[in-house]
Amino acid sequence: MPHDLCVLDHFAPEDVASIRALAHEIEDKTGTNPFGEVTWTGLAGRGTLGDRGVLLPAHDDGDVAAYLHLAHHQREEWSAEVAVRPDAEDALPDLLRRAIDVVGHEGGGHLTLWLHGDQRDGDPLHAGFVLERELLEMRVPLPLATGPKWPDGITVRDFVVGQDEDEWLAVNNRSFAGHPEQGGWGLDTLLQRERAEWFAPEGFLLAFDADGLAGFCWTKIHPADPPKEPAALGEIYVIGADPSRQGIGLGRALTVGGLASLADRGITMGMLFVDGGNDAAVGLYRSLGFVSHRVDRAYGMDVRSTGP
Repeated sequence: MPHDLCVLDHFAPEDVASIRALAHEIEDKTGTNPFGEVTWTGLAGRGTLGDRGVLLPAHDDGDVAAYLHLAHHQREEWSAEVAVRPDAEDALPDLLRRAIDVVGHEGGGHLTLWLHGDQRDGDPLHAGFVLERELLEMRVPLPLATGPKWPDGITVRDFVVGQDEDEWLAVNNRSFAGHPEQGGWGLDTLLQRERAEWFAPEGFLLAFDADGLAGFCWTKIHPADPPKEPAALGEIYVIGADPSRQGIGLGRALTVGGLASLADRGITMGMLFVDGGNDAAVGLYRSLGFVSHRVDRAYGMDVRSTGP
């Protein structure tokens, strides 16, 4: 029997509160929040191209039984995250079908469904998705034993709001060309991050050489969330080097420099996310003492346009 789903194109405060309660319920059961920053940014009305939500009300208690968030990153790139209460697990196929319908009506494109940690929401393969990526969350105690060793000719300073946006966007988009989430950023996306509560220019390192911006390490501090996270975590949020500067040891220096910046601000545990198929990056992080903490999985499919 089809479920009575609601498609949201804006997010009222009461909807956000119910979705947040659902996420907390799932996190209490699994130890992992089913939604990441992209979903919470969209629910706050700061989605890149206009996010959508697919919601299943729980008519018996007025709460939300299941929710799927669709984030529209670029014209043909979408991602989804989903949370389903145990008593509504049979709703997942309907949620996925409705999400596919929404993407098709909006012009189609590639849709990536993210499942975090030990989250179990049925088998998305049965809906036509295929496993495409595994994202490792890795952690390391801080401070490291040694500081960064910068390549010759490199100078480092903090990001300056109102000055460095254009140059950073150019290097970021060259570094992540073709990446579905991090590539193709525009100024609006960067300004949205600058307005986030967690943004701190002193945690955004820029490395320059004689030709300009060579690379960067952008960090983010997650507040303590006991009992699950008794102490604050320091994340290497985005790290990149201009393709023309690769092979000189800049990536390692940027990683160590970002971790040192976090340690200087009192953080005792560093973390980052890395594509499990990127052997070079995983090897670098393991050599610095990082160990795997959890695995997120990305399932993808191409959705054809059904819109006008």
